[in-house]
Amino acid sequence: MPIFEWRSVMPASADEVFAYHARPGAFRRLAPPWQKMRVIEETGDVTAGRVAFDVWFGPLKRHWVAEMGSAMPGRQFVDRQLDGPFAAWEHVHRFIPIDDERSELLDHIEYSLPAGGLTDSVGEGPAGKTLSRLFRFRHERTRLDLGRHALWADRPRLTVAIAGASGLVGSHLTDYLTTAGHRVIRLVRNAEAGPGEVPWNPATAALDHGALEGVDAIVNFSGVTLSGIWTSSRKKAILESRVQATRTLAEAIARMDSPPSVFVSISAVGAYGSRGDETITEQTELGEGFLADVCHAWEEAAAPVASAGVRLVTPRLGIVVSAAGGAVAAMLPAFRAGAGTRLGKGDQFWAWVELDDVLGAIEWALHDEGLEGVVNVTAPEPVTNREFTRTLGHVLHRPAAFAAPAFVLRHGLGGMGDEMLLASQRAIPERLKERGFRFAFPSLAGALRYELGRT
Repeated sequence: MPIFEWRSVMPASADEVFAYHARPGAFRRLAPPWQKMRVIEETGDVTAGRVAFDVWFGPLKRHWVAEMGSAMPGRQFVDRQLDGPFAAWEHVHRFIPIDDERSELLDHIEYSLPAGGLTDSVGEGPAGKTLSRLFRFRHERTRLDLGRHALWADRPRLTVAIAGASGLVGSHLTDYLTTAGHRVIRLVRNAEAGPGEVPWNPATAALDHGALEGVDAIVNFSGVTLSGIWTSSRKKAILESRVQATRTLAEAIARMDSPPSVFVSISAVGAYGSRGDETITEQTELGEGFLADVCHAWEEAAAPVASAGVRLVTPRLGIVVSAAGGAVAAMLPAFRAGAGTRLGKGDQFWAWVELDDVLGAIEWALHDEGLEGVVNVTAPEPVTNREFTRTLGHVLHRPAAFAAPAFVLRHGLGGMGDEMLLASQRAIPERLKERGFRFAFPSLAGALRYELGRT
């Protein structure tokens, strides 16, 4: 039976690394972004628990059920496959103390491929490469999370309400915060909310503010996706979904007896309009265009919370780099097929930011009382679209030699192509840098290698 091991030194004690893995959300947090996975059921914990999920290997979906146990708190737990793609799978997670601030994380796996015997000997090489890619990522994300969580370890744990928790950033933020020991309440549009959920309907301003009394922070990601053809009805939905949701939250906060200390309401660098090669900071005036108008109305809807004594932080996000969703995930099929395409001349600047840096910036906003107002959440090294496509092709070892005509993009998508694909925003995160925030992925190549599991 083949054996695989991966070990790394972690910047935290063995007890804390164990606790990180044992907290809610850790299983989803450590799933590789390049592999589609959907959790169906989670019960118990690492001492005695069970998880069922679907995982895709390319186009093939496989169901996997694992049980957890054999735990030595702070030192070890084991997960075993009950049903799934392997003939056998036992994964021992070990947490080995080095000193009070460091430990070794050791993943020891004994497995057998479906047909056993011959397939084990033939398939051990490919399987080992796949596992190396997976655990390299898992250990890197664990190390990054632990380091960032440690910055605020002396602060009380928070209760954070998240609107838009089912989206790309909101869902990842939920797991990121729970692995730090915080409690997350999800605002959901279901009439019957489950545990840890509060129902609301921003379209009708329906939200029981009493259900949020005592929360420490509210984070707002609400809004329909910007992708697609911008028909008049689509543009109306883009605007109203953002303004109505934000206004509903702001009004609820104003009515609370014990409002949150901070309201983080997301916006976007589209607020600046298209600015050519001008360097954009938080001091740059708002621009022109539909997206700029949407962002202005979106941000104005959140402004009243300041009069209630609530600190307001408005992160203006760039293009979020993630293999799990968003713009990069949409680009991947064409680039993997060798049909990578720049947009127009490709000289427009794309302000981008890696997903985990977004999560770290929001965590920073929750804790740093000196950070308020507009904050550019963009990597410190914006690149042109030409550089972006060339770098993505290089990381994937594929050519990216095609170009989409600007006039097609400008006139064929109802304005979306002009304002999202061809607009130029050379935004830099001046406020975050002033506050001491450090980006884990300042360069695009490093961000893409991390998200795509490429070395």
